Amino acid sequence: MVRDLRHFHLRNLGQPRPFQAKGGGGPKRPSDVPSRAAHAQSLLQAIDALPDIPNAELPGVYLEVRSRADERLKKDSLDASGLTLLRVDENPDPGVAQERATVFATAKGVEKLRQKVEQFRDEDTPDREKDGEVVPGRPKNADLVQSVAAITEAGLRALWRSPSDKFPTNDGATAWEVWIEPEITGTFIAAAPEYGVVIGADRLVFPEDVVVIALADRNQLAQAVRLLGGVRALAAPTITADFFDGMDVQEQAEWVDELSARTTYTDSLDPGYVTLMDTGVSRAHPLIQPSLNADDRHAADPAWGLEDVKGHGTQMAGLALFGDLTPKLHQPAPVAVENRLESVKLIPDAGGNPHHLLGAVTRQGINAAEQSGDRRRTFTMTTTTGEDTPHDGAPTSWSTEVDQLAAGVSGDAGRQRLILVSAGNTDNFAFGPGHYLETCDHEDNELESPAQAWNALSVGAYTEKTVLPDGEPAQALAPFGDLSPASRTASWSSHWPNKPDIVLEGGNWALSAMPPPMRHGWLSLLSTHHNYPVRSFTFTHDTSAATALAAKDVSELWSDYPTLWPETVRGLYVSSARWTPQMRSHLPDNPNKGHYTPLFQRYGYGVPDLVRARRSASNALTLIVEDTITPYGLSEKTGGDVHNEMKLFTLPWPVEALRALGNADVTLRVALSSFAAPNPSEASRGVRYRYASHNLRFQLNRAGENEDQFLARISKVAEKPDGPENEEDDLWDFGSNRRHVGSLHIDQLTCKASDLARRNLLAVHPVTGWWKSKKLLADGLPSVRYALIVEIDADEVEVDLYTEVQTAVDALVAAQAIVQV
Repeated sequence: MVRDLRHFHLRNLGQPRPFQAKGGGGPKRPSDVPSRAAHAQSLLQAIDALPDIPNAELPGVYLEVRSRADERLKKDSLDASGLTLLRVDENPDPGVAQERATVFATAKGVEKLRQKVEQFRDEDTPDREKDGEVVPGRPKNADLVQSVAAITEAGLRALWRSPSDKFPTNDGATAWEVWIEPEITGTFIAAAPEYGVVIGADRLVFPEDVVVIALADRNQLAQAVRLLGGVRALAAPTITADFFDGMDVQEQAEWVDELSARTTYTDSLDPGYVTLMDTGVSRAHPLIQPSLNADDRHAADPAWGLEDVKGHGTQMAGLALFGDLTPKLHQPAPVAVENRLESVKLIPDAGGNPHHLLGAVTRQGINAAEQSGDRRRTFTMTTTTGEDTPHDGAPTSWSTEVDQLAAGVSGDAGRQRLILVSAGNTDNFAFGPGHYLETCDHEDNELESPAQAWNALSVGAYTEKTVLPDGEPAQALAPFGDLSPASRTASWSSHWPNKPDIVLEGGNWALSAMPPPMRHGWLSLLSTHHNYPVRSFTFTHDTSAATALAAKDVSELWSDYPTLWPETVRGLYVSSARWTPQMRSHLPDNPNKGHYTPLFQRYGYGVPDLVRARRSASNALTLIVEDTITPYGLSEKTGGDVHNEMKLFTLPWPVEALRALGNADVTLRVALSSFAAPNPSEASRGVRYRYASHNLRFQLNRAGENEDQFLARISKVAEKPDGPENEEDDLWDFGSNRRHVGSLHIDQLTCKASDLARRNLLAVHPVTGWWKSKKLLADGLPSVRYALIVEIDADEVEVDLYTEVQTAVDALVAAQAIVQV
């Protein structure tokens, strides 16, 4: 029998209504015991009523198996031959002595169960002799079959492992702990959004389970569980930062010892370093000391002490090594710390740095760290200033110095640097009774300097922390997957770079009956306390926490691919980001390019995915080019400054595979990353093409456009960077207003596979920058580095595309053309 999958809804979410064997409840009397044939028939009818797994294209079916009253199920028989026993509840219904088992059955398991019931009905075991007498055989599988009163398809309650009164009863979306088989985790997480189930970023890893937080209503989750399988249990989220922060001194120390015992620290000879530019870091904490050598602590001013008096830097250190400590403490799995730390005290213990010295202090701090030698450093700065507000995205002295340091034109070492900067935090007292995003979006809450720096990786905050304790007279202010209330946003919509670049977890606020909203332990992250052993853990939050988490990711990504340039690592990481479903819910059904503006202002490119970034760096369906270009030159005819060259790539598209896909949609995503040397002179303020030493663009040929036609079109665009955008722009999601700003350019287009097969030319070309000056070029033609990242996403057909692309990638760079323009 094939059951319509649409019928699996609320009826199956509460207590089941099973096909009940005769006389299933109450104490057994002789008249209550059904005949062998009748009992077998009732169970076979129940099995027949289950979904037809192959025809319904299900991975299996969840069963609820109930025992007869006062009997125990034969549990070992429910955990074999295609049956997986997930849980057993004793006395699930008050007043009835009964067991209830939740079992996942594959098609093979259902058939085996049917065979056992049929054997019980039709076959006996052989007679046997005991004490000289012949003992008649019993029905086969009698222990199993006679213990079972009912078999039904299970609902969500059958998977519930928390107290029954905590099972969600409201009709709206709620947070669930979902316990998944490790082998199925990736598949379930990837497919769950198709059913409206949003999966959070945190993972708890246990020997037989991976636990994630999901946001969904009961129908959405029931459909995902039923159609995807792999879910072993459901529960209410309970363990939060508040649980560990509320412990006494001794308990916290014991948890530190327990985590330390199962933590291994990198022993790489070439490790990545997160260089924290903050209030200093305390080495006393056992979770930090193995990753921070005493001589790796520095200060921008040699007269300053190196200890962390204020505590903020030590909080960032814990996050940069472990991430949010809450899931790490909650799980028993081994923990690997892949980064090492450096500390640069950028903020004095008392008072602050004069505003006019902020750029100089930053440079001094970087110089102090780099005296230790050449290391792969992720500079992480979680301090900003409001004294430059409002700046409306224009460069300030501090942001310009950050751009210079990233580009390698400032600082003693003279090298390009990867620098992360927090977006700055809002003031909770500024929030009134209106929607919180209206306050975050207000121009008074624009990103603080130096987060608008072109070359910096600017980090804002979002949140997945929405669960508060039962009975709390408050609610989480931000919904699951939306902007953290603490995160500042861009007040500008064009002209200057898209900032922030990305958002990571920064915690949430609790809103009571009256404003203002306040921070709450249940809605915070957990990190290391600077005053160990007096305290081991502390709450942490806001864009600082998000930036420390980003630093951890970036350093790990860079350690996986240590030869990549800083520009490349920035491009890979930011290009991996995507908007959450909640973020995209602010878009209309058919968005145009202008509708994306508020998303960029709040979230940048979204939440980065380290797994996706790592996959991109190693996947033949992602092309990574690191190259140099000489953007400007002098005309041989006139002696004037001109655009000098462009780089043309013939992309190794799997043409035959794409043509075979025909009208199937394929998504192309391109990122172009370089570090520009800044020119902040007053005359150039408001003129983006004169702030940057050079400006690069990428262009893709149209379907059917040959190389000569393509190059002619690009030459016109390069000469008029402020002019009307060419028709190619219409196919890109974000468009030129978002793509052609700053020093990191990302866009994507979705088209028919057959069309993409004909769009195989990609050019990187210059437009005007302040280096395009006859006077400057007379002293030599400068070259600049850039990283180009091109990805194809074709969903299920990736394997076929991969095979064909693999043979062509090595030839691409060799075939690269340098075109004089």
